[in-house]
Amino acid sequence: MNNIRVRFAPAPTGYLHIGGARTALFTWLFARKNNGTFILRIDDTDEARSTEESLRGILDSLRWLGLDWDEGPEIGGPHAPYFQSERTDIYQKHIQKLLDSGNAYHCYCTKEEIDAEKAKVGPWNYRYNGKCRQLTEADKRHYEAEGRKPTVRLKVAGDAIVVPDLIKGYVEFKAETLDDFIIVRSNGTPLYNFTSTVDDSLMRITHVIRGEDHLTNTPKQILIYQALGFETPKFAHAPTVLDTEGRKLSKRRHGELVSIGFYRDNGYLPEAMVNFLVRLGWSYDDKEEMFTVDELLEKFDIGRVGKSASIFDIQKLKWLNREYIMKRDIHDRTNLVIPFLRKAGLLNDDELTTDRRVWLEKLVEAVGDRMTTLADIENSSFFFVDEIEYDKKAVKKSLKRDFVPGLLRDLKSIFAELQPFDENTVEAKIREYAGQSGLGGKVMLPIRVAITGKSFGPGLFESLTLLGRDKVLQRIDKAMELLRPTNT
Repeated sequence: MNNIRVRFAPAPTGYLHIGGARTALFTWLFARKNNGTFILRIDDTDEARSTEESLRGILDSLRWLGLDWDEGPEIGGPHAPYFQSERTDIYQKHIQKLLDSGNAYHCYCTKEEIDAEKAKVGPWNYRYNGKCRQLTEADKRHYEAEGRKPTVRLKVAGDAIVVPDLIKGYVEFKAETLDDFIIVRSNGTPLYNFTSTVDDSLMRITHVIRGEDHLTNTPKQILIYQALGFETPKFAHAPTVLDTEGRKLSKRRHGELVSIGFYRDNGYLPEAMVNFLVRLGWSYDDKEEMFTVDELLEKFDIGRVGKSASIFDIQKLKWLNREYIMKRDIHDRTNLVIPFLRKAGLLNDDELTTDRRVWLEKLVEAVGDRMTTLADIENSSFFFVDEIEYDKKAVKKSLKRDFVPGLLRDLKSIFAELQPFDENTVEAKIREYAGQSGLGGKVMLPIRVAITGKSFGPGLFESLTLLGRDKVLQRIDKAMELLRPTNT
């Protein structure tokens, strides 16, 4: 394919959500694979809801995902401006072109009149009857004298529209579903279908890739292309994204869980999110689940995007994220968790000495694949704090047993004299004690709960040596205090 030009056109009225990010990813991959141009356009005509904060959030989220743009905000391009709010004169010019050619007309029907017509037939059966198509100049002056502000409607011939969709195949819209639709509000503001069509044409967009919620806009946009004499681009409508209960993902229902920023801030890796997003509709075969960006650039094909709804399963995302975390070497993994330790107040900049860094890498290695997200490192807070909180269920199940007080007393004596206090020596001594005491494996969980406050975590022997002798002895004392009769 030659001279491929595609665009992603978010509205800065909130964060970049899962559906929008998937659209951006599909569009970016299509451009990059075909040596095309990826354009970022900001559809900010809703002045009341558009904010600079939302814009910054969208740009930051796209960058986090690695989706760079060739034309658009901050870098410009030959078809600037790339903000719809700055293209008002362009829209007015093309509105006038449609009026002058007779392909559009002013409509003076009021909302009350339209509502009355809808009431007669029902809102789903209503089609505008073209009442204002043949107004004389005298009619217009009369309505304007009444204070009516006209909308602008596009004349529709009444023929069926067939959309050759790259994902869904041929989609037909019956003639009876189309009427003379409004392209400019009575306050002079052009509507989405008009501005999007004009911009896509002038920016020479060859392919429009978007969610299937835009499919019903497509026949109207095709009619606008035709009325303006523009070439119609190819369309591809990706399937709806649903939650595991079959409900459409929405900001209202799912809140921050549909925000890309939420996953960035909570310890998900961008490569995991990209992998997850691309699989919301696209597949290569029945075997492969994980794809690097380079592999996607080689294998992605818009024709392999399915027609059926995609399921957003956060458990699948967590699995992918854990896999990608573990693909990083220990140096990278440690660098990745440091911001989350700082955020949790578990690590200060002045604490990150060379020795502390070595210790931290050992800790991250010990935690291993228990980290589903980078933020899960906070579950290992017991390594960093002096005072730990004991899980009540773990205490009841593992510490409040007849043999535990004696076990803790013996271990305190053993650990106090043990040389060296390293993982191999600690393990050997505990196993020796377990055998000689006849307690066997029953000693392991009480020791873990005594020194960590929890019944789960990194390996016991690694945990003991990472904590160090002094802290282990302090924790044993605290556990023994907890088990004294006055505290039970």
